[in-house]
Amino acid sequence: MNNEEVVRKATDAGVLLVTFLYCDNGGVIRGKSSHIYGLANRIDSGIGLTVAMQAMSDNDDLQPIDGMGPKGEIRLVPDPNTFTLLPYAPKRAVMMADMHTLGRKPWAACPRDFLKKQIDRAGEMGLNIQAAFEPEWSLARRDGDGFAPIDESLCFSGVGMTESMAVIDDIVVALDAQGLQVEQYYPELGHGQQELTIGHADALRAADNHIVYRETVRNIARQHDLYASFAPKPFPDQSGNGCHIHISLWDEQAERNLFYDSDGRHGLSQMGYQFIGGVLAHLRGLVALTAPSVNSYRRLIPNSWSSAFVCYGPDNREAAVRIPSGYWGNEMASANLELKPSDSSANPYLALGGLISAGLDGITNNTIPSLDLEIDVDPTTLPDGELKRRGIVNLPRSLDEAVRALEEDVTLMESLGPTLSEAYLAIRRADAKLFSENDQSFEIRRHFNKF
Repeated sequence: MNNEEVVRKATDAGVLLVTFLYCDNGGVIRGKSSHIYGLANRIDSGIGLTVAMQAMSDNDDLQPIDGMGPKGEIRLVPDPNTFTLLPYAPKRAVMMADMHTLGRKPWAACPRDFLKKQIDRAGEMGLNIQAAFEPEWSLARRDGDGFAPIDESLCFSGVGMTESMAVIDDIVVALDAQGLQVEQYYPELGHGQQELTIGHADALRAADNHIVYRETVRNIARQHDLYASFAPKPFPDQSGNGCHIHISLWDEQAERNLFYDSDGRHGLSQMGYQFIGGVLAHLRGLVALTAPSVNSYRRLIPNSWSSAFVCYGPDNREAAVRIPSGYWGNEMASANLELKPSDSSANPYLALGGLISAGLDGITNNTIPSLDLEIDVDPTTLPDGELKRRGIVNLPRSLDEAVRALEEDVTLMESLGPTLSEAYLAIRRADAKLFSENDQSFEIRRHFNKF
């Protein structure tokens, strides 16, 4: 879609405000809006944004990062191909925005550009990336000063489907109207927990889709006088909300899935195993990008089906990397890998970009994972000493530990670059410090509202 088509479509629909959306280093979706009368110019010139916004912590406290203080400005430049009318807000529309310097170049601290660079790296290797985010979220009502789940139904239960039917139906209609292909819906294990999955897309579109998805779910829930939260652990006594990332690599024409090999172990190709090897090699640092909040580590615990160890396995939902079984008659197209230790407190551009960086490193260096790391049971059920013998280590137990692992990961740090990595690490350290100085109720409340 070109600029003229965007303006015409917005005008014909009676749109008043078009929001240029971005996701910051803390995983918060933010943006600025242009009135329709200035939209034609704003698409080209962008909207001004202080450089300080990429240095804001969870508490909107500015972190002391060189070049991200009160002086300096960038532009939020929208991508016309992402123009979307909002069915739940008829006078509004959105576009995803890139961060550009005043010299009209991508800013080094732009998360969306980071993902683009990883996609370009894959393209140079003749690879086309398909991905999908698989988010879980909690539907709740106000309960005094806090929130309570909408129901106490069981996993996949018809009772749960009935209780949330009205809001779910409106969400499905809205997602479909915005071009997101809904695949499945079901109530999940936790009270009030929902899962509504979206079909895969090219990597950049998949990350953009997740922004649209989060915005749609939360807005429509409010229209039903309900609250939706994507926080990893909004209710301490209930199952946590993941956002698993599914990924596959295809040839340049996107006609052949390079992860598929009918003769391979579990139907996976050598390239698929190389990708797994790279992910596992960098996983302890990678989770600082894919599970980046303090609240994330209340979910990443043993026996929770969210993964707590650096391992992989076929259809093993306790493994960090799952090899899903293919669909009958569609084995080639459905071959993919699933990253389990990921949630919606992540910036999707950073999470997916980091995953691609790690996987491509495995392909480049032919990092085939050891069979000792392949596991077909819950790791905690193995005999004493078996995890150590196999070399299966724990994922980080806290955000602090994950941040240290990321800082020590040369490959991921080089992929992020000094500007983005410095800002990101500073924000995550500030978040860890903030929540260490407050109680659990403060953490739960802040994460519920933030995500």
